[in-house]
Formats: sequence, C-alpha cells, structure tokens
Amino acid sequence: MPRPSSRDRLLDAAAEVLLSDGAESLTLEAVAQRAGVSKGGLFYHFPTKQALVRAMVERLVGAFDQALARAGDRPGDFLRAYVEATVPETRASEAPDRVTAALLAGVLVDPEGLEPLRERFAAWQERLTRDGVDPAAATVVRLAVDGWWAVRLLGLGEPDPELHARTRAYLMELITRAAND
Repeated sequence: MPRPSSRDRLLDAAAEVLLSDGAESLTLEAVAQRAGVSKGGLFYHFPTKQALVRAMVERLVGAFDQALARAGDRPGDFLRAYVEATVPETRASEAPDRVTAALLAGVLVDPEGLEPLRERFAAWQERLTRDGVDPAAATVVRLAVDGWWAVRLLGLGEPDPELHARTRAYLMELITRAAND
C-alpha cells in the first residue's frame, strides 16, 4: 500500500483535530503539531486555514464523485449511484461520517469554505436532470436523499433499521419506475 502524501497526512491530521478537539480548535499550528511537521511544512501545502478547509471539502467531494463515477449509463443509474453513495443499504452498516460533520461545523466559521460543495451540488443536480428520468422525479429523490443524509449526520430522528431498509428500497423502486416511464 502506498504511503500517504504529505498533503494527505496533513488533511488527515486536520480531520483528527476536528474530531478530537472541535472546530474551534482547528488551527494551522494544531494541524502541524498533530501531523508532526513544522508550520513551514504545513504552509507549503496550505498557506491559510481557509486553504486547508477548502482542501478538506474538496477531498470529501472528490470521494463522492468517485462513487458517482461508477454509475452505469442506463436511465436512472446516476440517481441510483447517488442514493448508494449517500445512504448505506442498512442503517447499522455505516455510522454517519464524523469527519464530514466536524468539517461542516468548521466551515460555518468561514462559509466560503463551502464553495466547492456548492459547485459540486449544482453539477450533480444538473447531471441528475439528464439521467433519463423525469427531472422532477430525480430532484425529489435527490432532495429526499440529501435530507436523509443530513438527518443521519446530525442524529435527528433517524428511522429504525427496518424502516431505513424499507425506505431505501422504496426510493430505489421509485427510480426504477421513473426510469421505465
């Protein structure tokens, strides 16, 4: 297995700071210390805290884009990939992404840090409208999935495991029906 790059090690250290100490503790000094590098080594990759946060957001978005890239080319495949990348098949199979939650808390301090995410959501929405299903149906599913993701992320009234599985299956059936119309 290849050794992580210095940049990735710094991003991992930033995530650790967010998770262990909270968004208010995310400083360049704390990240450098956690990564075991000098502040100069950190500045080489990330000259500002905003650059670091932006890179963290871009890394999360990139991972999601990779999951979406596995979509087939049949009607509804991109929408199915969106559901699969956002909501696990079973509730117990995956805890909400703590790094994402911590990072979102961090970007609240600097809303410009969300710009890469805003850009990608716009691109994903545009791609969903060309997925071979009614754009309104695709948008309803996307908004339901995005809301579900937020509920899971924040721990706000998640459905129990059985209802989780049934609801996800229902969304996938809805996509299949919309793709066949």
